[in-house]
Amino acid sequence: MRSARADSSVKILGMIGGTGPESTVEYYRRLISTYHARVSESGAPPIIINSVDNKNLVKWFTAGDLPSVIDFLAAEIERLARAGADFALIAAVTPHLGFDKLQQRASIPLLSIVEATADAATKAGVRRLALFGTRFTMHAALFPEAFARRGLTIVVPNEKEQEFIHGKYMGELFVGAILDETRAGLVDIVETMKQRDNVDGLILGGTELSLILREPTAAGLPVLDTTQIHVETALEWMLRE
Repeated sequence: MRSARADSSVKILGMIGGTGPESTVEYYRRLISTYHARVSESGAPPIIINSVDNKNLVKWFTAGDLPSVIDFLAAEIERLARAGADFALIAAVTPHLGFDKLQQRASIPLLSIVEATADAATKAGVRRLALFGTRFTMHAALFPEAFARRGLTIVVPNEKEQEFIHGKYMGELFVGAILDETRAGLVDIVETMKQRDNVDGLILGGTELSLILREPTAAGLPVLDTTQIHVETALEWMLRE
């Protein structure tokens, strides 16, 4: 573990939270526990959280109004920069649809959950992955393009399966409802895609999914938990010399 003296040089993380609140709480818990495991058994890493109101974000995504999403988040990221954050992350996947434009406008570096997950998939040796998330994420080129650059393939569920996943995501997980029957339904889709689409892994392409699919495997396939991957990569950035 690092010394207490070294801890004082840890970079300050800025986090856009509230997108939704349940996963923001999970991010904070995991950042603390990962810090304790890697750095110090006590204390906490320096984090500035900007918890934003997600209602307009949901409305804009539903309407396909990505420019409004980008304008809003760019301003909120600058709040973090002014507060002293050295770099920032967005504790949600769907807002990464505007990640490149946000990075262009941000005065501090942004940590992409998509790129971090693609790197983790490469290290894990998986090649063909199922992607679960909101409808916005599953329909986007965000994950397919990032993974294709590494020679990996993304497979999305069919329309009926996407309807189930998106409905449960927004109607239950987004507001903190964790139901056993929903978990079973998600695992059934993984099993179906394993047989039908020959996938060899599952990406939890929505941070609330890590609240319901907590095991390292689903239907016998390795699960790439984007929340945990993002947290671990954030801590690596915080500890960079």
